[in-house]
Amino acid sequence: QVQLVESGGGLVPAEGSLRLSCAASGNIFSIKTMGWYRQAPGKQRELVASITSGGSTVVADSVKGRFSISRDNAKNTVYLQMNSLQPRDTAVYYCNAEIQQLRIDIIDEYDYWGQGTQVTVSS
Repeated sequence: QVQLVESGGGLVPAEGSLRLSCAASGNIFSIKTMGWYRQAPGKQRELVASITSGGSTVVADSVKGRFSISRDNAKNTVYLQMNSLQPRDTAVYYCNAEIQQLRIDIIDEYDYWGQGTQVTVSS
């Protein structure tokens, strides 16, 4: 199986910074798109940013200019650098990865999620 392990969340004052990491391990043939989503209490989960294996990125308008996403393909790890954090950024942040797995002679693709990491920004 595959595990996505997130780290880097915590409590930070407004205008502070955090860097989230998410490392994938297990039966991995290749990883296509990796991304970060967040869910605040009472709200739907939303995309924050995503990055393809080739490095193309998508960043939500709400965080553009403050957050950036990057990945290390050799380490199967994706990062989210969050600067100028605001109380509205408070949420549980989830890592997501589209992972291809080799099963005998077939490559299947699965969508995996991390367990989530809490980010709290105080005013």
